[in-house]
Amino acid sequence: MMALHVPRRWLLVGAVIAGALLVVLALRPSPLPVDVARVESGPLMETVDEEGQTRVRDRFVITAPVTGELRRIQLREGDSVVRGQVVASLEPAPLDARGRAQAEARLEAAEDAERVADAALAAAVAAVEQAKRTRARADSLAAMGLLAPEEREKAELAEVSRIREREGADFKAQAAAHDVEAARGALLAAGRSPAGAGTTITVRAPVAGRVLRLVEQSERVVLAGAPLLEVGDPKRIEVVADFLSSDAVKVHSGDTMLIEEWGGGRSLLGRVRMIEPSGFTKVSALGVEEQRVNVVGDFQDDPGRLGDRFRVEVRVVLWRADTVLQVPSSALFRQGERWYAFVVEQGRIRRREVEIGHRGAFDAEVLRGLNQGDVVVRHPSDKLADGVRVRAAAGS
Repeated sequence: MMALHVPRRWLLVGAVIAGALLVVLALRPSPLPVDVARVESGPLMETVDEEGQTRVRDRFVITAPVTGELRRIQLREGDSVVRGQVVASLEPAPLDARGRAQAEARLEAAEDAERVADAALAAAVAAVEQAKRTRARADSLAAMGLLAPEEREKAELAEVSRIREREGADFKAQAAAHDVEAARGALLAAGRSPAGAGTTITVRAPVAGRVLRLVEQSERVVLAGAPLLEVGDPKRIEVVADFLSSDAVKVHSGDTMLIEEWGGGRSLLGRVRMIEPSGFTKVSALGVEEQRVNVVGDFQDDPGRLGDRFRVEVRVVLWRADTVLQVPSSALFRQGERWYAFVVEQGRIRRREVEIGHRGAFDAEVLRGLNQGDVVVRHPSDKLADGVRVRAAAGS
């Protein structure tokens, strides 16, 4: 058999080409390691988040009805009190004609406030009755399939809100009646003695509850209207958080509220009851003035051992869906007015324009530009561009 003879020059050419290929391969940049994530479908929730605190819904500040010497208060913070219980006593200072006129004016103001509170209570009672009728109609229509479940839930939430408003109005009416009684007692004490001395005025609790805070405890002279202690029911608490006004306008009464970082292992469910109509200016930790609005919510779950002025994290749900195509927000970058993402295709990245919808805490809804299963770069850097070779980093 004749041996195949290859000219030496072709062997040399082949060796040169092979060497050149080896040099090119050796000098070619190695693939950049990148964190990657997969575009998938799943539940998504858009929220606005802020730090908040709990507070007693109906807090009553008990004040000194007249100027005088306060005797030492024997109560302690956390002690229980019943309605009408004596919580403080003081000896009024001598009253001149001017002081007596001021006491009469305080009595008239207290009586006016009592009439306003009674009218508000009557309106709250009527609102509850109307909410109950609306709820009954909604239940009937829902049973016949003529009303959407969401509308029935709104009627139920409205009834619960009106009931709690009535409870608050009832407490305010009780407090107003207590203020009238205290003002009248102070005026009578001043009238029994020309100097107003030699008598003791007792200050009573307007409602049952617990002592939340002692403002004055030691014996000393206090002015009329000076706060002595705060009373309320720590079991009747709500949650309040101050949101940026630009976020507060997105929130509506009845929105779901998630209370987190309260010390338990799960989120507590709540409902937004009210967005306060007036905002306020607050200086941030960076020294920037911000317009803030208080958003107030009620607990739907048992608040457990949460008390007054406990810190919590509040998340108000603006939108949610059970199944939506989503991409990690960290994979998106903006150029001009458009959003883009780097998609990994056969070891190389391709820039792709993306249209996004709702945005959650860590993910964003994909409306156009990406498909189920696409692999995207999670944290794109300025080293990346179209066509760059990449590889998935360890643990990505």
